[in-house]
Amino acid sequence: MLKKLGGFVSIVALLAIFAGCSANEQGATKEPEHNPPLMADLDPNDPMTAVIQYGEEVFNETNTVLPEKVGNELSCMSCHADGGLSLSSSMVGVTTQYPQYIPRAGHAVTLEDRINGCMVRSMNGEKLEADSDEMRAMISYLTYISEGIEVGADLPWRMLNTMDEIPEPSIERGESLYSEKSCIACHAVDGSGTGANSGPALWGDNSFNDGAGLGRLTKMAGYIKNNMPIGASEPLTDQEAADLAAYLLSHDRPIWKGHDTDWPNGGRPTDIIDQQRREKIREGTFDWSEIKNVTSVNK
Repeated sequence: MLKKLGGFVSIVALLAIFAGCSANEQGATKEPEHNPPLMADLDPNDPMTAVIQYGEEVFNETNTVLPEKVGNELSCMSCHADGGLSLSSSMVGVTTQYPQYIPRAGHAVTLEDRINGCMVRSMNGEKLEADSDEMRAMISYLTYISEGIEVGADLPWRMLNTMDEIPEPSIERGESLYSEKSCIACHAVDGSGTGANSGPALWGDNSFNDGAGLGRLTKMAGYIKNNMPIGASEPLTDQEAADLAAYLLSHDRPIWKGHDTDWPNGGRPTDIIDQQRREKIREGTFDWSEIKNVTSVNK
């Protein structure tokens, strides 16, 4: 059973909202800085410090801290590097953006809802209880690293990791690139990975399910282009990112059982790669023109 800590996190969130409203009273627009506070600066005598530190641990080591809740070998940091502090897929300021309307859900969601969305999709696991130690701790940690950012602020570092248009991909080229770009060094030849944070699984039972955001071709291509290969001297081209994304998503992975209830108000994206599409891609029979974002000419 997950333990309970009390209601103080909600109070912290409300104070942050009131502070943000006060700062915006005159309509001033302030460019936020990606300068999160350091964990080393936490007051050891403050009872919140232990909670925030536990939140960082849950974020960084989700699959080991919560093995009964995570259905694969991933952690939050598998996608959000350096505890969510990296400029790539940064979580700094995320607490200032919720609640917000999410088309996939068809309603407004809280940050707790959004975390649980990752738990059941990216982690292929189970939701956390809203009043559990772990949920309160993660919200506390994310609130701490978002300190000083106004509610609703524009966060220029929050890369959406989506390419609006991508060239028609080739899984054959993607397979070659997987080796040429040294993806296998971190993610293994069979995509099983070398560690949740050092090289997460890209397909198979220990990877995200096909209801996760990265199960969409444009999001996977955008994430690859923005973040991979780590330490490369030159970024990947749009074509290379598209080819790699198609190759990765052509492999089997856990199946999301909620596809039919996603986007209840319409607007379902055309780039979701589900089981049926995976099979067609591998057979070479998939028509890429079904995906509106794919251009007809390779670049």
